[in-house]
Amino acid sequence: MEGYHLIAEEAARLASRLPASVIETVVARLGRSDGSDWASLRGQIALAIPTPDYRGAVGSFLDRWRSKAPEVPPQSVAAALVTASYISKKSREEQAVELVWTGPVQSVIPLRRTEQAILQVLNSAQSRILLVSYAVYSIPNIQDAVVRAAKRGVAITVIVETPNRLHVQNEYSNLKALGEDVAKCSAVYYWPKEHRKADATGKGKLGILHVKCVVGDGYQLFLSSANMTKYAFSLNMELGVLINGGRGPRQIEVVFESLIAEGTLTRVQTGDV
Repeated sequence: MEGYHLIAEEAARLASRLPASVIETVVARLGRSDGSDWASLRGQIALAIPTPDYRGAVGSFLDRWRSKAPEVPPQSVAAALVTASYISKKSREEQAVELVWTGPVQSVIPLRRTEQAILQVLNSAQSRILLVSYAVYSIPNIQDAVVRAAKRGVAITVIVETPNRLHVQNEYSNLKALGEDVAKCSAVYYWPKEHRKADATGKGKLGILHVKCVVGDGYQLFLSSANMTKYAFSLNMELGVLINGGRGPRQIEVVFESLIAEGTLTRVQTGDV
């Protein structure tokens, strides 16, 4: 049964990452196959999936099946995917929202702390993490959690305002603040100035990336006023939400995936750290 257990685990991982429509496409091809012509089956499935990242994820799943559990027939693989996709869909529909707070301790309503909420998302992610912040300072607990996630196979995407100097009171480098270990295990992107709109004069202040959020597996979303800085986690008054389930977490992922795909955001080379 080891092969079937592997397929169940891989199917759950794939279903948490991909839309149900893509899973349905794969299932339809598997259901019509007897598994005798592997190359043809893989090619047909690849042709049916137009998006490169989805195609790559499905290809990896099929290769794992072929190399680690070839005794599992296509119909059983299809059944595992259908089940995993259904469970993933139901879990996303069951949304829970928690308020998250940094600031003066108050006893009227007990609220989660900002750092606790972020660590929950980072520590529970199994397939992918999206971390977006305008400002980044060295936060050891967050850095360690990101590196641990990468070591267990989680794909990390980090998006910052700029990889280099920010023109604020105390200039710093976002990439250096991330830490070499985090930068090396992550795909880091930024918003180049030439891709931004200026004010009405066309010569004034440019727009800035002011988003602060962390998304895990398209299921958990931390959204807050807090940057990834020590003060935002300890001294400032910051308010946010931790959302589990629903459509919001995946929608945020899609927004940033689109910005990357269309070239609005540019990837930073790790050698720039």
